[in-house]
Formats: sequence, C-alpha cells, structure tokens
Amino acid sequence: MSIKIGIIGYGNLGRGIECAIRQNDDLCLAAVFTRRDPATVSILTEGVPVCNVNDVENWKGKIDVMILCGGSATDLPEQTPKYAKMFNVVDSFDTHAKIPDHFANVDAAAKEGGNIGIISVGWDPGMFSLNRMYANAILPDGKDYTFWGKGVSQGHSDAIRRIEGVKNAKQYTIPVDSALEAVRAGENPELSTRQKHTRECFVVLEDGADAAKVEEEIKTMPNYFADYDTTVHFISEEELARDHSGIPHGGFVIRTGKTGWNGENNHVIEYSLKLDSNPEFTSSVIVAYARAAYKLSKEGMSGCKTVFDIAPAYLSAKDGAELRKSLL
Repeated sequence: MSIKIGIIGYGNLGRGIECAIRQNDDLCLAAVFTRRDPATVSILTEGVPVCNVNDVENWKGKIDVMILCGGSATDLPEQTPKYAKMFNVVDSFDTHAKIPDHFANVDAAAKEGGNIGIISVGWDPGMFSLNRMYANAILPDGKDYTFWGKGVSQGHSDAIRRIEGVKNAKQYTIPVDSALEAVRAGENPELSTRQKHTRECFVVLEDGADAAKVEEEIKTMPNYFADYDTTVHFISEEELARDHSGIPHGGFVIRTGKTGWNGENNHVIEYSLKLDSNPEFTSSVIVAYARAAYKLSKEGMSGCKTVFDIAPAYLSAKDGAELRKSLL
C-alpha cells in the first residue's frame, strides 16, 4: 500500500516534493493545500485535489504524512506545531539558532496528537548535520568546518522577500576561497563566521520603496545577515528573471582530526554536494524522511525527531535483507 503524502504550500519546495514522490513507488500524493485560491494553482499530478489550507483538518485520517513547505522565518514556527497535532509531519526548518525551541514546540504538539514530527530535514540542516555528527564521533580530537555555496539560499531569499518594500529577491551564499583552501590543507585555522562566507543579495523593490531602509534591514537581520559581509544589489525584475532564475547550491562539510598515541597522524573527512536545484534536492531528502515518519508512527512512536534520531534503514523503501545484500 502506498504511503499517502500531503503537501502544504506549493512553491519551489512543494513542486520539488511532488516530483520526488513520483520517483518513489511506495509513495503517492494525496492532496496539495494552499493559501491561494485553489482554482489558480495547477499541479503536475493528474487527479490529485488542490485544497484550501483552511480545509486541512477534514483530511485527518486520510493522509499518512503531511510535508510542510513554508518558510522558516514566519511560517514553520507556527505551522509545524499546529499540524503535528493532526498529522505526522516533516518540515525543513533551517534557522539553526532556533532549532532547540522549534523542537520543543513540535515535540509537545506531536505528543499531544500522538504523531511523529520530523524537523529540520534537508541538506543543511539535514545531511550536513549527519556528516558533522559522524565525523565528530570518528575523530573526537579535531575541528569542524562547514562551507555553503556558491548557491542560492531559499531560506535567506525568503527572509528578504518578507521585508516591507521588497517585491522579489535572490540571495547567494559564497565561501571565502582562502578559508576553504586553508582548511583542506590541514592548517586548522580559527575562522569567524564573517571569515568563512560572504552573502550577496539581488533585490527587486516595490515602487516607491526606500532602498536605503531595505538595505539596512537586510544587513542587520539577526541569524541571517548580521554576522556576514553582505552586498545588496538593487536590480529590475527583468534582470532577476534573466540572470538569477536558477536555484543551484552546494557546499562542504570538513572535519580535520588526529589519531595515534600522541596525535601523530592527521586526517581530513570531507563531504560535498553540488546541486543543480536546491529545492529539488531538499525535497528528495524530505521525502525519504517522510517514509521514516510513517514507519515510526506505525511502530507507535510519537513526538519530535531530527535526523540524528532516525536510523538510516528507516529512510529506504528496501527492507533490511535487501539493504544488507545491496549496500552494506
């Protein structure tokens, strides 16, 4: 029997979820929910209803896992606890500093509803988090380094678009090459946030908006831009469409460490991603964790989980025997 998936929010991430479901034979799309007029939303999967998000409660018992595709700035802090009371849920909350609070809120709501809530799923947080954890466990005497980009950050771009006076925006995260090279060379540099990355923003303003005010609000935004050297470019909508239509991303997780009685041997663990489409890759990770949410729920578990709490086998459609034969 197929695992029935619901999607709340049909932007880049929602469309990516829909595409990822199509690639997994054990999953099916049950419904898409939107804040827009459903009649104006055209999806790719034939025969699947598009519903107003206000009707979501009518789908209790008809959806195995609800995937939440809202933004981390304002949507998910409210949506994930709300819907975790009704459904098993998965989100991609990516404001690292606020994950502990988000976890606590979702944990209480999911336990109240007897459901599973898996938060902060994607590639960072998500796959990069796992690689940091594995590397720390393997090389306890060492240092972690994470570099993102060059690429478009969906969460940061969304945060800019929420600013009054902004019509549209794209934000690129860019590693500082000299810092990356020093880490790979085993120099173990002490790097501040500002020394590891820069941020570059391309912003389309609403008519009459105050450019200086918008730029100041971007550059001083806590958790997003305040700790980085940030450049803001104001461009036309035509320029944004022409030059910034893609959503590439990627990055590197590196841990350097020592082994031996006196730490005489040096090691470098590096995990990297090069992504043509940030939302589609993120969606593919989320869909795998939706399968895990379903399995955990069937085992009678409830509450909030992160990628750290879920065994890898729960992500796969293959059973244990198949995994041991084909991948171990």
